Amino acid sequence: MTKLSVNINKIATLRNSRGGNVPNVLKVALDCERFGAEGITVHPRPDERHIRMSDVYELKPAISTEFNIEGYPSVPFIEMVCKVKPAQVTLVPDAPDAITSNAGWDTIKYKDFLKEIIKEFKSNGIRTSIFIDPVEDQMKHAAQTDTDRIELYTEAYAKNYIGGKELAIAPYIKAAKAAIDAGLGINAGHDLSLDNLKYFSDHIPELLEVSIGHALVADALYFGLENTIQMYKRQLMK
Repeated sequence: MTKLSVNINKIATLRNSRGGNVPNVLKVALDCERFGAEGITVHPRPDERHIRMSDVYELKPAISTEFNIEGYPSVPFIEMVCKVKPAQVTLVPDAPDAITSNAGWDTIKYKDFLKEIIKEFKSNGIRTSIFIDPVEDQMKHAAQTDTDRIELYTEAYAKNYIGGKELAIAPYIKAAKAAIDAGLGINAGHDLSLDNLKYFSDHIPELLEVSIGHALVADALYFGLENTIQMYKRQLMK
């Protein structure tokens, strides 16, 4: 079964909007685990507008499932990840002022850059994943960076799903096959929801993990956090 990693950035956004510690990010992370999530994802950004560096350090010793840290590999980010040593680091090509991730890596152009960074993470025993668009040719070049996994950027799938799910999923099926042929594990994330997750999961072979935050937290406002996590997990059942 594909693992569900809950991205808790939106919980931190809500907390930061009023100051103080409500909602408590650590408690929510532990509750997500207790309710069935197999992982917790955070994406700290330089301005700390949601997840803060202090959150990352507080979360690591408390989390009993998989801890996944996403981010652009700036020097401070690399230093933090190597100190924290999460189960996985997911590298994204975000600009510092990006509202949310909006593109995958060009693994041809940035191959040497990524390879050097991935070598450092792997020497610290951290599994690596590269955020990437569903482009077949990019997969073999991703493999040449020595990354363990790729994370398929699913915004285009989610956007096009309503207009025609068969066409929306087609490039992802091809990209997934190319990733498998290149020896890469497959993660996915961005705009996956209760509406589109099951179809994606059913059609992507060997999908190891999905990271979901915004839609899951929004659904939890209506259904409650525990029920929502279980609803998402059911979408991942084969």
